Amino acid sequence: MEPQELEMNDEVISAQNAKVDLPSRLLDAAGLGVDRLPMLHVVFDRMARQYIDTLRQMAATAPYLAVQSVSNERIGDALEQYEDRAVVAVLHAQEWDARILLGFDRTFIFSMVEVLLGGDGEEEAFLEDRALTNVEQRLAYRMFQEAATALETAFEAIADTSLKVERLENRMEFAQTGRKSNPCVLAKMTAEIIGREGEIFIIIPQSVLNPLRENLTQVLSGEVAGRDTRWTKQFQQEVQRTEVKLTAILEEQRMTLEEVAQFEVGLVLELNATPKTAVQLECNSQPLFNCRLGQVAGSYTVRVEELIEQEGELLDDILSN
Repeated sequence: MEPQELEMNDEVISAQNAKVDLPSRLLDAAGLGVDRLPMLHVVFDRMARQYIDTLRQMAATAPYLAVQSVSNERIGDALEQYEDRAVVAVLHAQEWDARILLGFDRTFIFSMVEVLLGGDGEEEAFLEDRALTNVEQRLAYRMFQEAATALETAFEAIADTSLKVERLENRMEFAQTGRKSNPCVLAKMTAEIIGREGEIFIIIPQSVLNPLRENLTQVLSGEVAGRDTRWTKQFQQEVQRTEVKLTAILEEQRMTLEEVAQFEVGLVLELNATPKTAVQLECNSQPLFNCRLGQVAGSYTVRVEELIEQEGELLDDILSN
């Protein structure tokens, strides 16, 4: 084959490769839109749930966390929103060789410190423009560590990584993770505890997310789309701690409205039941158990003998969906 023909073939192949690579180049130039990254919302939702579980073990009152928004920003613009009102932790992702910013506003920090030290929020919050004390700094550092662990766990379905808190910064100009003009993803979470509202935010440079784009654009499927075992466990625990009112029914009689209207104070209603008659235990008019009547220390008691079978138990039906 002539050299000229070889050059022409090389040019055709190069043109074809450039044409195939064109969509990727256009996407890279336009940046990663969060609307094209559905798994990113899942990651932040999982982080919020995991962080709530962790804080519940640390304090008597756990905060309510909810993802408020996930948007595309510039790093400088994102940090400017929190100037003089937040503390930022610089997280190092060793596997990605990158840094992520995790921030708490002062309201959330002071409220959590109060709860961790035994406060219940009855006193009015006292917020002042000052640096954190040594005790507050230590507690805040622990809170940041647990939040980093929650974010690390939330990313497990996307990519393995370990997030380590490098340092805390009170001034936003020292919390840079790239040029101010570089694009990033800004996730905001609303935090509510002891009647006060705070905010948690996460800043991830798009250069970090670019290698993960394929996984972040996937639609939920398989294990990812299955039920969240942590949420299921939490839901079950909360339902089991719910206080309920039980009613023991010894006997039921049918009466007309006329007979009921003739009731008077002091009227004695005769029951056909005996001490051996089964007592039905109900909750919210739903029969649960058949019991046996008894007496202990001058008080009536019932001993559960058998479960009244239902078509399906409520909790199992809910958790199976």
